[in-house]
Amino acid sequence: MTTLAKRSRSLSPAPDKPKRNGGLRQLGDLKIALLFIAPAMIGFIVFYVVPTVRGVYLSFTEYSILGDPEWVGMENYTAIAKDPLFWNSLAVTGQYVFLNIVLQTALALGLALLMHQVAKSTIIRGTLLLPYLMSNVIAALLWFWMLDYQIGVVNQFIEWAGLPRVAFFGSEAWAIPTQALINTWRHMGYTALLIFAGLQAIPGHVYEVAKLDGASASQTFRKITIPLLRPVLVLVLVVTVIGSFQVFDTVAVTSGGGPVNATRVIQYYIYQRAFTESDFGYGSAIAVILFLILALVAFIQMKFLKGNESDLD
Repeated sequence: MTTLAKRSRSLSPAPDKPKRNGGLRQLGDLKIALLFIAPAMIGFIVFYVVPTVRGVYLSFTEYSILGDPEWVGMENYTAIAKDPLFWNSLAVTGQYVFLNIVLQTALALGLALLMHQVAKSTIIRGTLLLPYLMSNVIAALLWFWMLDYQIGVVNQFIEWAGLPRVAFFGSEAWAIPTQALINTWRHMGYTALLIFAGLQAIPGHVYEVAKLDGASASQTFRKITIPLLRPVLVLVLVVTVIGSFQVFDTVAVTSGGGPVNATRVIQYYIYQRAFTESDFGYGSAIAVILFLILALVAFIQMKFLKGNESDLD
């Protein structure tokens, strides 16, 4: 019996041992993935994380490029709270953001619907991206010359129509709307393509069912298209709002913050305090406040507009 037991034990399959090849393979894949991610991570740390940390530190100091930072605590933030130019720049930026968001989202949504239902040509769709491929400075200079009060082609047409010329960049009433229109023109094609991608993700049978139920075009748009586009629209709003708060180059090239602070947006004010007046501590404090504002706005948009949820089930 003992011999048979030993023989049967020797013939029985050995218990499964943990496979080491799989773990080694996963470790090797992780090393390869980290190798590919390393350049982007190094760039992110060097050009984003380190400047952000240093900027937060400088916001608590008094610092010019000619000396060493001197710790002053909350003095910069206390001064900002009493600074009328800061509150003016925040109000001007808010006005610009509102105009840019409303115009860009509405026009981009209309273009996306036209691309989805009418314009099937790839060439036409690609043409919409041409303004976005142009740099902000070139686009600003182009419109600056076209809207010039004396020699601008737009004012030439206005005069031919029998209307008075408009000082687009020299009028307090027109300066910010003009800046918003320029950036809307440049970005609405890219935004339209994002919304167009969301439209293509909506199943066609949903519209067929709505058509069989007798829903009109407006009812289909309000009760089907907009709800199913909500995640894409929230993404567009978050990206557009953050980009609008960071407007700088268009203002710097065209109006330079004028006339009479009418276009002194918050980014341009940061540039003036930090690089023109060499008050890097004060400029860094404004930048930190802008960062907190953008983080709060993005959180509110994602939370209350439910951008991470979809009605497509």
